[in-house]
Amino acid sequence: MLYYSTNGLSPKVDFRQATINGQAPDKGLYFPVDIPLLKADILRDIKNISKDEIAYRVMKPFVGDAIPDERLKSIAAESVNFDFPLVQVDEHIFSLELFHGPTLAFKDVGARFMSRCLGYFAATLNKKITVLVATSGDTGGAVAAGFAGVENVNVVILYPSGKVSKVQELQLTTWGGNITALEVDGNFDDCQQMVKQAFADDSVTSQLFLTSANSINVARWLPQQLYYFFALQQWIQLQPPVISVPSGNFGNICAGLLANRSGLSIQHFVAACNANDAVPEYFKTQEYHPKKAVATISNAMDVGNPSNFVRILEMFSKNFESISKKISAYTIADEQTKQAIREVYRDKKYLLDPHGAVAYLALQQYGQAGIFLETAHPVKFYDVVEPVIGTTIELPEAIRAIAGKEKKATKLKADYKQFKKYLLS
Repeated sequence: MLYYSTNGLSPKVDFRQATINGQAPDKGLYFPVDIPLLKADILRDIKNISKDEIAYRVMKPFVGDAIPDERLKSIAAESVNFDFPLVQVDEHIFSLELFHGPTLAFKDVGARFMSRCLGYFAATLNKKITVLVATSGDTGGAVAAGFAGVENVNVVILYPSGKVSKVQELQLTTWGGNITALEVDGNFDDCQQMVKQAFADDSVTSQLFLTSANSINVARWLPQQLYYFFALQQWIQLQPPVISVPSGNFGNICAGLLANRSGLSIQHFVAACNANDAVPEYFKTQEYHPKKAVATISNAMDVGNPSNFVRILEMFSKNFESISKKISAYTIADEQTKQAIREVYRDKKYLLDPHGAVAYLALQQYGQAGIFLETAHPVKFYDVVEPVIGTTIELPEAIRAIAGKEKKATKLKADYKQFKKYLLS
């Protein structure tokens, strides 16, 4: 499998080089030259194939010969070695719970897959790799957990001060070792812009071997397809589902669209957004204009300029009619989100996190039976959820284990010169 840059000015590369580079030299995102079609037996027997086997068989065409089969099987198995239950919330709506991994968030699959791939590739290089990642919440913790202790790889995480939950902050600032957290006085887009500037700065890249662990990296982005296969394994309706996806940087929904293009039966996608509505506005006006990110209670979706939207445009050859036939987009306000958390907990006995609540409401607005993705455990947002439901959330073991740990973070202004000075020091 080869990958080309969405900007069209860089050479095609294989999976290994795309993973190591993170972003193409022309600052585009890598995209597969060909989207592989699923073999008929996967689709026919999906309910009887193990998660490990699905993960390996789906990822193999994208990885190609870059990783030996036995090693790839091991990487795939380790990336999905927890549950992905499909839970019925009411008569027509189901929740795919993606928070049963080590950091209680959907990012665990992609982070674990990428860390193991990059660890394998790093062993063949003569220098250390520095992984840069900007996070609006869950990515940082998942990447830290995935890369902790990986030899020849250092991780630098940038997160917006005061704009991630307290649990999320603990999950990305308590590691030490090869994991460094930078607390930025700004928003997620500031963090993401600083990372992009570092990749574009020859005076940095000549001294550091940089790659990215955001979903711009194919090794982080592509494994997110697997959730959708696990959803279909458990779907018992005859009609293919509509799937509503909490959408921030748009990597998750883009991966689902890729799985669908490969042959997985999904009727329609709903892009569920909070007040950061650049993409919903695109569906209204047919014009895409990035916006400044605003803070909401569903903070992991606080992205004003989603990087992966360019991949969606690429997948549909920038044809608005084709895109709008497959995707609908809705904007959900914070008060609506809180109301949904309160009412679903009271009436359905099901506890939503703020991101899942946005997806639940967007699916309701679309008006058909389907699945929404519950992307994080509600306890990660206890300071939002507990006042709404009027009770405390029981702490999972993964949170109890870090509750007393010391935060280790370096404060930075949203200033590239200061960030560059830190990197080169």
